[in-house]
Amino acid sequence: MNARDRYWQLLTYIRPQTQTIIQALLCTLLFTAMWPVLAWLAGVIAEPIARGEVLAIAHMSGISALVFLIQKIAQYGQDTQMAKAALSIVFTLRTQVYAHLQRLSLSYFETAQSGDLAYRLTEDVDRIGEVINKIFHQFVPSALQLIVVLGYMVYLNWQMTLATLALAPIMAVLITWFGEQIRKLSYRSQSRISNLSALLVEVFGGMRLVQAFAAEDHTLDRFSREAERNRLARFRTEKLKAIQSPVVGFLEAIFLLVLLLLGGWQVSRNNLTGSEFVSYLAAVVMLIDPIALLTSNYNEFKQGEASIDRVFEIMAMRPTVVEQPGAMVLPPVTGKVEYRHVCFAYHAHQPVLKDLSLLALPGEAIALVGHSGAGKTTLANLLLRFYDPQSGQILIDGTDIRDITLRSLRQQIGIVPQETILFSGSIAQNIAFGQPHIDLDAIQVAAKIANAHQFIIQFSEGYQAWVGERGVNLSGGQRQRLAIARAVLLNPRILILDEATSALDSESEALVQEALERVMYNRTVFIIAHRLATVRRADRILVLEQGCVVESGTHTELLNQGGRYARFYAQQFQD
Repeated sequence: MNARDRYWQLLTYIRPQTQTIIQALLCTLLFTAMWPVLAWLAGVIAEPIARGEVLAIAHMSGISALVFLIQKIAQYGQDTQMAKAALSIVFTLRTQVYAHLQRLSLSYFETAQSGDLAYRLTEDVDRIGEVINKIFHQFVPSALQLIVVLGYMVYLNWQMTLATLALAPIMAVLITWFGEQIRKLSYRSQSRISNLSALLVEVFGGMRLVQAFAAEDHTLDRFSREAERNRLARFRTEKLKAIQSPVVGFLEAIFLLVLLLLGGWQVSRNNLTGSEFVSYLAAVVMLIDPIALLTSNYNEFKQGEASIDRVFEIMAMRPTVVEQPGAMVLPPVTGKVEYRHVCFAYHAHQPVLKDLSLLALPGEAIALVGHSGAGKTTLANLLLRFYDPQSGQILIDGTDIRDITLRSLRQQIGIVPQETILFSGSIAQNIAFGQPHIDLDAIQVAAKIANAHQFIIQFSEGYQAWVGERGVNLSGGQRQRLAIARAVLLNPRILILDEATSALDSESEALVQEALERVMYNRTVFIIAHRLATVRRADRILVLEQGCVVESGTHTELLNQGGRYARFYAQQFQD
Protein backbone atom coordinates (compact mmCIF):
# COMPACT_ATOMS: atom_id res chain seq x y z
CA MET A 1 0.00 0.00 0.00
CA ASN A 2 1.42 3.41 -0.95
CA ALA A 3 1.45 6.50 1.26
CA ARG A 4 -1.54 8.09 -0.47
CA ASP A 5 -3.70 5.01 0.15
CA ARG A 6 -2.59 4.83 3.76
CA TYR A 7 -3.61 8.41 4.49
CA TRP A 8 -6.72 8.05 2.35
CA GLN A 9 -8.02 5.63 4.99
CA LEU A 10 -8.08 8.53 7.44
CA LEU A 11 -10.41 10.63 5.27
CA THR A 12 -13.50 9.16 6.97
CA TYR A 13 -12.24 10.49 10.30
CA ILE A 14 -10.99 13.83 8.92
CA ARG A 15 -14.19 14.75 7.04
CA PRO A 16 -16.31 15.60 10.15
CA GLN A 17 -13.65 18.16 11.13
CA THR A 18 -13.79 19.95 7.76
CA GLN A 19 -15.14 23.23 9.18
CA THR A 20 -12.48 23.42 11.89
CA ILE A 21 -9.73 22.55 9.40
CA ILE A 22 -10.95 25.25 6.96
CA GLN A 23 -10.81 27.83 9.77
CA ALA A 24 -7.27 26.69 10.55
CA LEU A 25 -6.28 26.93 6.87
CA LEU A 26 -7.66 30.47 6.57
CA CYS A 27 -5.42 31.43 9.50
CA THR A 28 -2.57 29.60 7.76
CA LEU A 29 -3.05 31.62 4.55
CA LEU A 30 -2.90 34.89 6.49
CA PHE A 31 0.14 33.63 8.42
CA THR A 32 1.90 32.64 5.17
CA ALA A 33 1.06 35.88 3.35
CA MET A 34 3.08 37.84 5.91
CA TRP A 35 6.40 36.15 4.98
CA PRO A 36 7.08 37.95 1.68
CA VAL A 37 5.93 41.19 3.32
CA LEU A 38 8.53 40.68 6.07
CA ALA A 39 11.22 39.82 3.48
CA TRP A 40 10.37 43.01 1.59
CA LEU A 41 10.49 45.07 4.80
CA ALA A 42 13.96 43.63 5.58
CA GLY A 43 15.24 45.08 2.29
CA VAL A 44 13.43 48.38 2.72
CA ILE A 45 14.74 48.94 6.25
CA ALA A 46 18.32 48.22 5.12
CA GLU A 47 18.58 51.57 3.27
CA PRO A 48 17.75 53.93 6.21
CA ILE A 49 20.02 51.79 8.42
CA ALA A 50 22.87 52.34 5.95
CA ARG A 51 22.18 56.13 5.94
CA GLY A 52 21.58 56.34 9.72
CA GLU A 53 18.03 57.77 9.37
CA VAL A 54 16.61 57.05 12.84
CA LEU A 55 13.05 58.28 12.20
CA ALA A 56 12.77 56.21 9.03
CA ILE A 57 14.14 53.18 10.89
CA ALA A 58 11.60 53.70 13.70
CA HIS A 59 8.76 54.08 11.18
CA MET A 60 9.67 50.88 9.32
CA SER A 61 10.23 49.04 12.60
CA GLY A 62 6.68 49.95 13.71
CA ILE A 63 5.25 48.62 10.45
CA SER A 64 7.31 45.45 10.83
CA ALA A 65 6.07 44.98 14.41
CA LEU A 66 2.45 45.31 13.22
CA VAL A 67 3.04 42.70 10.49
CA PHE A 68 4.63 40.38 13.05
CA LEU A 69 1.63 40.83 15.38
CA ILE A 70 -0.86 39.99 12.63
CA GLN A 71 1.21 36.93 11.71
CA LYS A 72 1.42 35.63 15.28
CA ILE A 73 -2.33 36.11 15.87
CA ALA A 74 -2.96 34.09 12.70
CA GLN A 75 -0.49 31.46 13.92
CA TYR A 76 -2.38 31.17 17.24
CA GLY A 77 -5.66 30.62 15.39
CA GLN A 78 -4.01 28.05 13.13
CA ASP A 79 -2.45 26.12 16.02
CA THR A 80 -5.51 26.03 18.29
CA GLN A 81 -7.99 25.10 15.55
CA MET A 82 -5.72 22.39 14.20
CA ALA A 83 -5.09 20.93 17.66
CA LYS A 84 -8.85 20.85 18.22
CA ALA A 85 -9.42 19.00 14.93
CA ALA A 86 -6.54 16.55 15.46
CA LEU A 87 -7.63 15.63 19.00
CA SER A 88 -11.21 15.10 17.85
CA ILE A 89 -9.97 12.82 15.06
CA VAL A 90 -7.86 10.84 17.56
CA PHE A 91 -10.85 10.50 19.91
CA THR A 92 -13.11 9.23 17.12
CA LEU A 93 -10.48 6.85 15.71
CA ARG A 94 -9.58 5.42 19.13
CA THR A 95 -13.24 4.96 20.07
CA GLN A 96 -14.10 3.26 16.79
CA VAL A 97 -11.08 0.94 16.93
CA TYR A 98 -12.04 -0.03 20.50
CA ALA A 99 -15.66 -0.60 19.45
CA HIS A 100 -14.47 -2.70 16.50
CA LEU A 101 -12.27 -4.79 18.79
CA GLN A 102 -15.26 -5.55 21.00
CA ARG A 103 -17.17 -6.81 17.96
CA LEU A 104 -14.44 -9.27 17.02
CA SER A 105 -15.02 -12.88 17.94
CA LEU A 106 -13.51 -14.51 20.99
CA SER A 107 -11.16 -16.55 18.77
CA TYR A 108 -9.28 -13.36 17.85
CA PHE A 109 -8.47 -12.53 21.48
CA GLU A 110 -7.27 -16.06 22.15
CA THR A 111 -4.30 -15.43 19.84
CA ALA A 112 -3.84 -11.63 20.05
CA GLN A 113 -1.49 -10.14 22.65
CA SER A 114 -3.27 -7.77 25.02
CA GLY A 115 -0.16 -5.59 25.41
CA ASP A 116 0.12 -5.20 21.64
CA LEU A 117 -3.55 -4.23 21.36
CA ALA A 118 -3.15 -1.70 24.17
CA TYR A 119 -0.12 -0.18 22.41
CA ARG A 120 -2.01 0.14 19.14
CA LEU A 121 -4.95 1.81 20.88
CA THR A 122 -2.73 4.27 22.74
CA GLU A 123 0.70 4.98 21.23
CA ASP A 124 -0.12 4.17 17.60
CA VAL A 125 -3.37 6.16 17.59
CA ASP A 126 -1.62 9.09 19.31
CA ARG A 127 1.11 9.00 16.66
CA ILE A 128 -1.53 9.16 13.93
CA GLY A 129 -3.04 12.18 15.69
CA GLU A 130 0.36 13.85 15.84
CA VAL A 131 0.85 13.25 12.12
CA ILE A 132 -2.57 14.72 11.27
CA ASN A 133 -1.84 17.72 13.49
CA LYS A 134 1.55 18.27 11.87
CA ILE A 135 0.15 17.96 8.35
CA PHE A 136 -2.00 21.05 8.90
CA HIS A 137 -0.03 22.66 11.73
CA GLN A 138 3.46 22.42 10.21
CA PHE A 139 3.55 20.69 6.83
CA VAL A 140 0.91 22.77 5.02
CA PRO A 141 2.14 26.15 6.44
CA SER A 142 5.75 25.19 5.62
CA ALA A 143 4.84 24.12 2.08
CA LEU A 144 2.87 27.34 1.53
CA GLN A 145 5.68 29.41 3.03
CA LEU A 146 8.13 27.68 0.70
CA ILE A 147 5.94 28.42 -2.35
CA VAL A 148 5.21 32.04 -1.42
CA VAL A 149 8.78 32.92 -0.49
CA LEU A 150 10.17 31.18 -3.58
CA GLY A 151 7.67 33.16 -5.68
CA TYR A 152 8.96 36.36 -4.12
CA MET A 153 12.55 35.27 -4.82
CA VAL A 154 11.67 34.60 -8.46
CA TYR A 155 10.13 38.06 -8.61
CA LEU A 156 13.37 39.62 -7.30
CA ASN A 157 15.73 37.65 -9.56
CA TRP A 158 14.53 34.59 -11.44
CA GLN A 159 17.97 33.65 -12.80
CA MET A 160 19.53 33.34 -9.34
CA THR A 161 16.51 31.46 -7.97
CA LEU A 162 16.52 29.01 -10.87
CA ALA A 163 20.21 28.31 -10.44
CA THR A 164 19.98 27.68 -6.70
CA LEU A 165 16.99 25.36 -7.17
CA ALA A 166 19.23 22.95 -9.05
CA LEU A 167 20.06 21.31 -5.70
CA ALA A 168 16.37 20.74 -4.88
CA PRO A 169 15.93 17.42 -6.80
CA ILE A 170 19.01 15.96 -5.07
CA MET A 171 17.58 16.87 -1.66
CA ALA A 172 14.13 15.54 -2.59
CA VAL A 173 15.54 12.16 -3.69
CA LEU A 174 17.63 11.84 -0.53
CA ILE A 175 14.77 12.82 1.78
CA THR A 176 12.41 10.35 0.05
CA TRP A 177 14.91 7.50 0.36
CA PHE A 178 15.64 8.25 4.01
CA GLY A 179 11.90 8.51 4.77
CA GLU A 180 11.08 5.12 3.26
CA GLN A 181 13.87 3.42 5.19
CA ILE A 182 12.73 5.11 8.40
CA ARG A 183 9.16 3.90 7.81
CA LYS A 184 10.30 0.28 7.53
CA LEU A 185 12.50 0.50 10.61
CA SER A 186 9.73 2.26 12.56
CA TYR A 187 7.29 -0.56 11.85
CA ARG A 188 9.78 -3.07 13.25
CA SER A 189 10.52 -0.85 16.24
CA GLN A 190 6.82 -0.41 17.07
CA SER A 191 6.28 -4.16 16.77
CA ARG A 192 9.13 -4.71 19.24
CA ILE A 193 7.71 -2.27 21.78
CA SER A 194 4.30 -3.95 21.40
CA ASN A 195 5.92 -7.32 22.21
CA LEU A 196 7.58 -5.72 25.23
CA SER A 197 4.26 -4.29 26.38
CA ALA A 198 2.55 -7.67 25.94
CA LEU A 199 5.27 -9.33 28.03
CA LEU A 200 4.79 -6.79 30.82
CA VAL A 201 1.03 -7.35 30.89
CA GLU A 202 1.60 -11.12 31.02
CA VAL A 203 4.17 -10.97 33.83
CA PHE A 204 2.35 -8.39 35.97
CA GLY A 205 -0.85 -10.40 35.63
CA GLY A 206 0.94 -13.54 36.83
CA MET A 207 3.25 -11.97 39.43
CA ARG A 208 1.90 -14.25 42.15
CA LEU A 209 3.01 -17.29 40.14
CA VAL A 210 6.35 -15.69 39.25
CA GLN A 211 7.21 -15.13 42.90
CA ALA A 212 5.79 -18.47 44.01
CA PHE A 213 8.12 -20.31 41.61
CA ALA A 214 11.07 -17.99 42.30
CA ALA A 215 11.09 -17.26 38.55
CA GLU A 216 12.16 -13.63 38.84
CA ASP A 217 15.49 -14.28 37.11
CA HIS A 218 13.76 -16.17 34.30
CA THR A 219 11.24 -13.38 33.61
CA LEU A 220 13.99 -10.75 33.95
CA ASP A 221 15.99 -12.62 31.31
CA ARG A 222 12.98 -12.68 28.98
CA PHE A 223 12.35 -8.98 29.60
CA SER A 224 16.01 -8.11 29.02
CA ARG A 225 16.08 -10.00 25.70
CA GLU A 226 12.92 -8.29 24.48
CA ALA A 227 14.14 -4.89 25.71
CA GLU A 228 17.44 -5.43 23.88
CA ARG A 229 15.59 -6.23 20.64
CA ASN A 230 13.58 -3.05 21.11
CA ARG A 231 16.77 -1.05 21.81
CA LEU A 232 18.46 -2.33 18.66
CA ALA A 233 15.39 -1.61 16.51
CA ARG A 234 15.12 1.93 17.90
CA PHE A 235 18.87 2.50 17.52
CA ARG A 236 18.77 1.55 13.84
CA THR A 237 16.02 4.12 13.28
CA GLU A 238 17.85 6.85 15.22
CA LYS A 239 21.15 6.08 13.47
CA LEU A 240 19.51 6.49 10.07
CA LYS A 241 17.96 9.79 11.16
CA ALA A 242 21.36 10.90 12.47
CA ILE A 243 22.94 10.19 9.06
CA GLN A 244 20.21 12.14 7.32
CA SER A 245 20.76 15.35 9.33
CA PRO A 246 24.41 16.03 8.37
CA VAL A 247 23.82 15.01 4.73
CA VAL A 248 20.95 17.46 4.34
CA GLY A 249 22.85 20.08 6.38
CA PHE A 250 25.86 19.80 4.07
CA LEU A 251 23.65 20.37 1.05
CA GLU A 252 22.16 23.44 2.73
CA ALA A 253 25.66 24.83 3.31
CA ILE A 254 26.55 24.29 -0.36
CA PHE A 255 23.30 26.03 -1.27
CA LEU A 256 24.22 29.09 0.83
CA LEU A 257 27.72 29.33 -0.66
CA VAL A 258 26.35 29.13 -4.20
CA LEU A 259 23.79 31.77 -3.29
CA LEU A 260 26.41 34.23 -2.03
CA LEU A 261 28.50 33.70 -5.16
CA LEU A 262 25.55 34.24 -7.50
CA GLY A 263 24.27 37.21 -5.52
CA GLY A 264 27.60 39.00 -5.70
CA TRP A 265 27.73 38.36 -9.45
CA GLN A 266 24.18 39.72 -9.99
CA VAL A 267 24.91 42.86 -7.96
CA SER A 268 28.10 43.44 -9.97
CA ARG A 269 26.07 43.31 -13.20
CA ASN A 270 23.45 45.74 -11.80
CA ASN A 271 20.72 43.05 -12.06
CA LEU A 272 20.10 43.38 -8.33
CA THR A 273 20.40 46.33 -5.94
CA GLY A 274 21.98 46.06 -2.52
CA SER A 275 18.61 46.39 -0.73
CA GLU A 276 17.06 43.79 -3.03
CA PHE A 277 19.92 41.41 -2.25
CA VAL A 278 19.31 41.93 1.49
CA SER A 279 15.64 41.23 0.90
CA TYR A 280 16.61 38.14 -1.14
CA LEU A 281 18.85 36.90 1.69
CA ALA A 282 16.03 37.47 4.20
CA ALA A 283 13.77 35.36 1.97
CA VAL A 284 16.41 32.61 1.86
CA VAL A 285 16.61 32.64 5.68
CA MET A 286 12.82 32.25 5.73
CA LEU A 287 13.23 29.05 3.69
CA ILE A 288 15.48 27.33 6.25
CA ASP A 289 12.76 26.55 8.82
CA PRO A 290 10.15 25.26 6.36
CA ILE A 291 12.74 23.05 4.63
CA ALA A 292 13.88 21.67 8.00
CA LEU A 293 10.26 21.11 9.09
CA LEU A 294 9.34 19.44 5.82
CA THR A 295 12.34 17.13 6.19
CA SER A 296 11.57 16.16 9.79
CA ASN A 297 7.84 15.93 9.09
CA TYR A 298 8.46 13.62 6.17
CA ASN A 299 10.30 11.28 8.52
CA GLU A 300 7.49 11.46 11.07
CA PHE A 301 4.90 10.86 8.34
CA LYS A 302 6.77 7.69 7.41
CA GLN A 303 6.75 6.62 11.07
CA GLY A 304 3.05 7.54 11.13
CA GLU A 305 2.44 5.26 8.15
CA ALA A 306 3.68 2.34 10.25
CA SER A 307 1.14 3.28 12.95
CA ILE A 308 -1.62 3.64 10.36
CA ASP A 309 -0.80 0.14 9.06
CA ARG A 310 -0.93 -1.30 12.59
CA VAL A 311 -4.21 0.42 13.54
CA PHE A 312 -6.04 -0.32 10.30
CA GLU A 313 -4.76 -3.88 10.45
CA ILE A 314 -7.16 -4.23 13.39
CA MET A 315 -9.97 -2.47 11.51
CA ALA A 316 -9.48 -4.92 8.62
CA MET A 317 -10.13 -7.89 10.91
CA ARG A 318 -13.60 -9.36 10.59
CA PRO A 319 -15.47 -11.33 13.26
CA THR A 320 -16.03 -14.99 12.54
CA VAL A 321 -19.38 -14.79 14.37
CA VAL A 322 -21.68 -12.21 12.76
CA GLU A 323 -25.33 -11.32 13.00
CA GLN A 324 -27.51 -12.32 10.07
CA PRO A 325 -29.05 -9.46 8.06
CA GLY A 326 -32.37 -8.68 9.70
CA ALA A 327 -31.56 -10.63 12.88
CA MET A 328 -34.47 -10.51 15.34
CA VAL A 329 -34.41 -9.32 18.93
CA LEU A 330 -35.03 -12.30 21.17
CA PRO A 331 -38.15 -11.74 23.30
CA PRO A 332 -38.28 -13.02 26.90
CA VAL A 333 -37.83 -16.77 26.74
CA THR A 334 -39.07 -19.75 28.73
CA GLY A 335 -35.60 -21.33 28.66
CA LYS A 336 -36.01 -24.28 26.32
CA VAL A 337 -32.59 -25.04 24.77
CA GLU A 338 -31.97 -27.59 22.04
CA TYR A 339 -28.77 -28.73 20.32
CA ARG A 340 -29.46 -30.52 17.04
CA HIS A 341 -26.69 -32.63 15.48
CA VAL A 342 -24.03 -30.07 16.39
CA CYS A 343 -20.48 -30.59 15.10
CA PHE A 344 -17.70 -28.23 16.05
CA ALA A 345 -13.89 -28.00 15.86
CA TYR A 346 -11.56 -25.19 16.89
CA HIS A 347 -9.04 -26.49 14.38
CA ALA A 348 -9.67 -28.45 11.19
CA HIS A 349 -9.59 -32.23 11.56
CA GLN A 350 -9.68 -31.96 15.38
CA PRO A 351 -13.40 -32.24 16.24
CA VAL A 352 -14.49 -31.25 19.74
CA LEU A 353 -18.20 -32.02 19.37
CA LYS A 354 -19.46 -34.79 17.08
CA ASP A 355 -23.10 -34.85 16.00
CA LEU A 356 -24.22 -33.86 19.50
CA SER A 357 -27.92 -33.48 20.28
CA LEU A 358 -29.58 -32.62 23.59
CA LEU A 359 -32.74 -30.96 24.83
CA ALA A 360 -32.99 -28.87 28.01
CA LEU A 361 -36.54 -28.11 29.09
CA PRO A 362 -37.48 -24.83 30.82
CA GLY A 363 -36.37 -24.88 34.46
CA GLU A 364 -34.28 -28.03 34.04
CA ALA A 365 -30.78 -28.25 35.54
CA ILE A 366 -28.39 -30.22 33.35
CA ALA A 367 -24.92 -31.12 34.53
CA LEU A 368 -22.10 -31.72 32.06
CA VAL A 369 -19.26 -33.91 33.32
CA GLY A 370 -16.28 -35.56 31.75
CA HIS A 371 -12.55 -35.33 31.33
CA SER A 372 -10.87 -32.05 30.27
CA GLY A 373 -11.27 -31.56 26.55
CA ALA A 374 -14.50 -33.57 26.38
CA GLY A 375 -16.42 -30.50 25.09
CA LYS A 376 -18.24 -29.26 28.22
CA THR A 377 -17.15 -25.61 28.07
CA THR A 378 -17.44 -25.65 24.28
CA LEU A 379 -21.17 -26.40 24.64
CA ALA A 380 -21.56 -23.24 26.73
CA ASN A 381 -19.42 -21.18 24.34
CA LEU A 382 -21.61 -22.22 21.42
CA LEU A 383 -24.79 -21.29 23.30
CA LEU A 384 -23.41 -17.78 23.87
CA ARG A 385 -22.30 -17.67 20.20
CA PHE A 386 -18.67 -17.08 21.05
CA TYR A 387 -18.27 -19.55 18.19
CA ASP A 388 -20.61 -21.01 15.57
CA PRO A 389 -20.79 -24.76 14.92
CA GLN A 390 -19.59 -26.05 11.57
CA SER A 391 -22.88 -27.93 11.23
CA GLY A 392 -26.08 -28.40 13.16
CA GLN A 393 -28.35 -25.97 15.01
CA ILE A 394 -28.76 -24.51 18.48
CA LEU A 395 -32.26 -23.29 19.31
CA ILE A 396 -33.76 -21.32 22.17
CA ASP A 397 -37.55 -21.66 22.41
CA GLY A 398 -37.45 -23.09 18.90
CA THR A 399 -35.53 -20.16 17.35
CA ASP A 400 -32.11 -20.70 15.81
CA ILE A 401 -29.70 -18.51 17.75
CA ARG A 402 -28.04 -17.47 14.44
CA ASP A 403 -31.25 -15.60 13.63
CA ILE A 404 -31.07 -13.60 16.88
CA THR A 405 -29.09 -10.43 17.60
CA LEU A 406 -26.03 -11.16 19.71
CA ARG A 407 -26.95 -8.55 22.32
CA SER A 408 -30.49 -9.84 22.93
CA LEU A 409 -29.20 -13.44 23.03
CA ARG A 410 -26.52 -12.78 25.63
CA GLN A 411 -28.78 -10.58 27.74
CA GLN A 412 -30.92 -13.64 28.47
CA ILE A 413 -28.02 -15.93 29.39
CA GLY A 414 -26.14 -15.49 32.65
CA ILE A 415 -22.77 -17.04 33.35
CA VAL A 416 -20.81 -17.65 36.55
CA PRO A 417 -17.30 -18.53 35.37
CA GLN A 418 -14.61 -20.49 37.15
CA GLU A 419 -12.28 -17.49 37.18
CA THR A 420 -14.23 -14.42 38.24
CA ILE A 421 -13.25 -11.27 36.37
CA LEU A 422 -13.65 -8.07 38.37
CA PHE A 423 -12.77 -4.57 37.21
CA SER A 424 -11.41 -1.53 39.00
CA GLY A 425 -14.43 0.22 40.46
CA SER A 426 -16.87 -0.10 43.34
CA ILE A 427 -18.53 -3.35 44.39
CA ALA A 428 -21.85 -1.93 43.18
CA GLN A 429 -20.38 -1.14 39.77
CA ASN A 430 -18.99 -4.67 39.45
CA ILE A 431 -22.33 -6.30 40.34
CA ALA A 432 -24.14 -3.99 37.89
CA PHE A 433 -21.52 -4.60 35.17
CA GLY A 434 -23.08 -4.14 31.74
CA GLN A 435 -26.28 -2.59 33.13
CA PRO A 436 -27.24 0.86 31.77
CA HIS A 437 -28.26 2.12 35.23
CA ILE A 438 -27.16 1.26 38.74
CA ASP A 439 -30.16 0.45 40.95
CA LEU A 440 -28.69 0.08 44.45
CA ASP A 441 -31.83 -1.59 45.84
CA ALA A 442 -31.77 -4.24 43.09
CA ILE A 443 -28.02 -4.70 43.63
CA GLN A 444 -28.57 -5.34 47.35
CA VAL A 445 -31.31 -7.89 46.63
CA ALA A 446 -28.99 -9.68 44.18
CA ALA A 447 -26.14 -9.63 46.71
CA LYS A 448 -28.36 -11.14 49.42
CA ILE A 449 -29.42 -13.96 47.10
CA ALA A 450 -25.73 -14.55 46.31
CA ASN A 451 -24.71 -14.63 50.01
CA ALA A 452 -22.56 -11.55 49.40
CA HIS A 453 -24.44 -8.89 51.36
CA GLN A 454 -22.93 -9.81 54.74
CA PHE A 455 -19.30 -9.47 53.72
CA ILE A 456 -20.01 -6.33 51.65
CA ILE A 457 -21.50 -4.36 54.54
CA GLN A 458 -18.42 -5.17 56.63
CA PHE A 459 -16.45 -2.76 54.44
CA SER A 460 -16.50 0.77 55.80
CA GLU A 461 -17.79 2.05 52.44
CA GLY A 462 -20.17 -0.86 51.90
CA TYR A 463 -21.30 -1.22 48.30
CA GLN A 464 -19.13 1.75 47.34
CA ALA A 465 -15.96 -0.01 48.54
CA TRP A 466 -13.31 0.03 45.85
CA VAL A 467 -12.39 -3.26 44.18
CA GLY A 468 -8.74 -3.36 43.10
CA GLU A 469 -7.62 -4.53 39.70
CA ARG A 470 -8.96 -8.08 39.11
CA GLY A 471 -10.37 -8.03 42.65
CA VAL A 472 -7.05 -8.85 44.33
CA ASN A 473 -8.24 -7.45 47.65
CA LEU A 474 -11.08 -10.00 47.87
CA SER A 475 -10.96 -13.71 48.61
CA GLY A 476 -11.84 -16.31 46.00
CA GLY A 477 -15.19 -17.02 47.64
CA GLN A 478 -16.05 -13.33 47.83
CA ARG A 479 -15.19 -12.78 44.18
CA GLN A 480 -17.30 -15.79 43.20
CA ARG A 481 -20.31 -14.54 45.17
CA LEU A 482 -20.02 -11.16 43.43
CA ALA A 483 -20.07 -13.04 40.11
CA ILE A 484 -23.24 -14.82 41.22
CA ALA A 485 -24.80 -11.49 42.26
CA ARG A 486 -23.91 -10.11 38.82
CA ALA A 487 -25.73 -13.04 37.17
CA VAL A 488 -28.73 -12.64 39.52
CA LEU A 489 -29.06 -8.94 38.67
CA LEU A 490 -29.20 -9.83 34.97
CA ASN A 491 -32.14 -12.12 35.86
CA PRO A 492 -31.54 -14.55 32.98
CA ARG A 493 -33.83 -17.43 32.09
CA ILE A 494 -30.77 -19.50 31.14
CA LEU A 495 -27.78 -19.82 33.45
CA ILE A 496 -24.33 -21.34 32.88
CA LEU A 497 -22.26 -22.38 35.89
CA ASP A 498 -18.76 -23.09 34.62
CA GLU A 499 -16.76 -24.79 37.39
CA ALA A 500 -18.22 -22.19 39.74
CA THR A 501 -16.94 -23.84 42.95
CA SER A 502 -13.83 -25.68 41.78
CA ALA A 503 -11.25 -23.29 43.27
CA LEU A 504 -12.90 -22.65 46.66
CA ASP A 505 -12.27 -23.93 50.17
CA SER A 506 -14.98 -25.91 51.96
CA GLU A 507 -16.50 -22.94 53.83
CA SER A 508 -16.60 -20.72 50.75
CA GLU A 509 -17.92 -23.57 48.64
CA ALA A 510 -20.80 -24.12 51.05
CA LEU A 511 -21.79 -20.42 50.88
CA VAL A 512 -21.45 -20.33 47.12
CA GLN A 513 -23.33 -23.62 46.68
CA GLU A 514 -26.18 -22.33 48.85
CA ALA A 515 -26.31 -19.14 46.73
CA LEU A 516 -26.26 -21.14 43.51
CA GLU A 517 -29.19 -23.30 44.59
CA ARG A 518 -31.26 -20.15 45.15
CA VAL A 519 -30.16 -18.71 41.81
CA MET A 520 -30.92 -21.92 39.91
CA TYR A 521 -34.55 -22.01 41.02
CA ASN A 522 -36.95 -21.91 38.04
CA ARG A 523 -34.16 -21.35 35.48
CA THR A 524 -32.67 -23.54 32.78
CA VAL A 525 -29.18 -24.27 34.10
CA PHE A 526 -26.10 -25.85 32.57
CA ILE A 527 -23.65 -26.96 35.25
CA ILE A 528 -20.11 -27.65 34.09
CA ALA A 529 -18.13 -29.42 36.78
CA HIS A 530 -15.25 -31.74 37.49
CA ARG A 531 -16.19 -32.07 41.16
CA LEU A 532 -19.18 -34.38 41.09
CA ALA A 533 -20.38 -33.32 44.54
CA THR A 534 -21.74 -30.15 42.89
CA VAL A 535 -23.88 -31.96 40.31
CA ARG A 536 -25.72 -34.56 42.35
CA ARG A 537 -28.90 -32.48 42.56
CA ALA A 538 -29.08 -31.83 38.81
CA ASP A 539 -32.23 -33.03 37.05
CA ARG A 540 -30.06 -34.74 34.47
CA ILE A 541 -26.36 -35.51 34.20
CA LEU A 542 -24.68 -35.88 30.82
CA VAL A 543 -21.32 -37.61 30.60
CA LEU A 544 -19.27 -36.33 27.65
CA GLU A 545 -16.40 -38.17 26.09
CA GLN A 546 -14.58 -37.11 22.90
CA GLY A 547 -17.39 -34.74 21.96
CA CYS A 548 -20.25 -37.22 22.39
CA VAL A 549 -22.81 -37.87 25.13
CA VAL A 550 -22.02 -41.35 26.31
CA GLU A 551 -24.28 -41.47 29.40
CA SER A 552 -27.38 -39.58 30.52
CA GLY A 553 -29.50 -39.81 33.65
CA THR A 554 -29.91 -38.69 37.24
CA HIS A 555 -27.17 -39.12 39.81
CA THR A 556 -28.79 -42.26 41.23
CA GLU A 557 -29.53 -43.77 37.82
CA LEU A 558 -25.96 -43.32 36.62
CA LEU A 559 -24.51 -44.80 39.82
CA ASN A 560 -26.75 -47.84 39.40
CA GLN A 561 -25.59 -48.27 35.79
CA GLY A 562 -22.02 -48.69 37.02
CA GLY A 563 -20.61 -46.98 33.93
CA ARG A 564 -18.24 -44.07 33.41
CA TYR A 565 -20.02 -41.70 35.81
CA ALA A 566 -19.99 -44.31 38.55
CA ARG A 567 -16.25 -44.79 38.05
CA PHE A 568 -15.63 -41.01 38.10
CA TYR A 569 -17.68 -40.73 41.28
CA ALA A 570 -16.02 -43.64 43.03
CA GLN A 571 -12.55 -42.36 42.09
CA GLN A 572 -13.20 -38.83 43.40
CA PHE A 573 -14.67 -39.90 46.69
CA GLN A 574 -12.12 -42.65 47.19
CA ASP A 575 -9.39 -40.01 46.69
